[in-house]
Amino acid sequence: MLRTRAALLALGAGLCFPLLPLDAAAARTLPPIDAQFDYQIGGAYPPLSSVAIVDRDRHDPPAADRYNVCYVNAFQTQAEDAAWWRANHDDLLLRRDGAYVVDEGWGEILLDVSTPARAAAVASIVGGWIDGCARAGFDAVEPDNLDSWTRSDGLLTSADALAYAQLLATRAHVDGLAIAQKNAAELGLLGKLSAGFDFAIAEECHPYVECGDYTSVYGHEVYEIEYPENGGEANFIRACRAQGERISIVYRDVGVVPAGEPGYVSRWC
Repeated sequence: MLRTRAALLALGAGLCFPLLPLDAAAARTLPPIDAQFDYQIGGAYPPLSSVAIVDRDRHDPPAADRYNVCYVNAFQTQAEDAAWWRANHDDLLLRRDGAYVVDEGWGEILLDVSTPARAAAVASIVGGWIDGCARAGFDAVEPDNLDSWTRSDGLLTSADALAYAQLLATRAHVDGLAIAQKNAAELGLLGKLSAGFDFAIAEECHPYVECGDYTSVYGHEVYEIEYPENGGEANFIRACRAQGERISIVYRDVGVVPAGEPGYVSRWC
């Protein structure tokens, strides 16, 4: 159930950071609604002519004549970047009893945003990547692993994640970029009103019965990704029947490999 504005103001005050105005997204260009969304974070390839939105890793160039979203792993290290973080910013990696806290599913170390000072230090680094997305010509940024607090062994909270996310949203907005809430449906309106997210990218919201949690906040500005590993094509078909006329849905292989490589899957409602 949606909270009232007054209740959110009180909750936002308790979290110790200000709520953004309700029309905070007005200055940004948001992705087109109900348009084909191609999730290419595993490697760039030429999009089909029917595709209007392309999401690519920050190291890849944006696609010509499309709305482009820049993927940034903002709350955890990419596995291949862990050595760089250890060498240059080891103090910003989350630890318990001296050992790194790792997302075992992807082999990624969580970033330590547990205090305002640490969050600001991490945001200064990731913010530089967001600046790079803007310089490259992207229209929006997708900071991944917002929900990393759920894998932090209790060392991080949702309030920590939201306060850090607000720093990233401010940086994106200064750069003229829209910014996506990636997953974390349990945040409800706080993702938009407190952190400042403009739209949502939701993985597998249909099998987890979370799609309505996103659309109740972002309306049609929700871009859903379904994978074969969670219900397969039958789940994708059910998702299309349930909300394919209201939001964009893409069916991708979990490795999101480029077109032409073994295992590639890409389909739309």
